[in-house]
Amino acid sequence: MLPPIFQTLKNNAEVFAIVGNGIYPHGDAPQGAQRPYVTWHIVSAVPQNELSDVPNIDNISIQVDCWHISSEGMLNLTKAVRNAIEPFAHMIAIPINERDFETKLYRITLQFDWWLDRDS
Repeated sequence: MLPPIFQTLKNNAEVFAIVGNGIYPHGDAPQGAQRPYVTWHIVSAVPQNELSDVPNIDNISIQVDCWHISSEGMLNLTKAVRNAIEPFAHMIAIPINERDFETKLYRITLQFDWWLDRDS
């Protein structure tokens, strides 16, 4: 039901070298999380409905946020995350590129559509 974001990113050597296990669901990193890190959450999930049977595929849109203390580091993390996820999902947007006012961290948001077989 949920795309395997944590496993996909953790199992990618380039992403793991940058953030280790710092990959957090629900769009929220814990207070005091070691930087850099990645957060992610589901934007929407739509079943691939059929007239003759129950859906066997869901189209899940996910937002993945790459957070880093430097602009260059954020770009490197973003490329690594994109390259890790794109073999499994379609990147559809980069809706946010900013420096967070409160944390002073640089952030890029990537949005993906992940077609997930319900039997997975």
